[in-house]
Amino acid sequence: MASPDKKSFALRLDPALWAEIERLSAQELRSANAQIEYLLREALARRGIKPAVNSRPRGRPPRLDGDLDT
Repeated sequence: MASPDKKSFALRLDPALWAEIERLSAQELRSANAQIEYLLREALARRGIKPAVNSRPRGRPPRLDGDLDT
């Protein structure tokens, strides 16, 4: 199930490329989707682009009362 705060879209890949992504994601203990996101961020960083990262932990609603977790 896709996270509600992430953009979902179809991506068509060459089967050989997909196989390598699956192999690499298994080695690095990531899902194929997380591996693709990691590789895209890595490629952007090499170009000097650093997209913002969602700092809220997954599966946890944002706090509205302003209290900090300790």
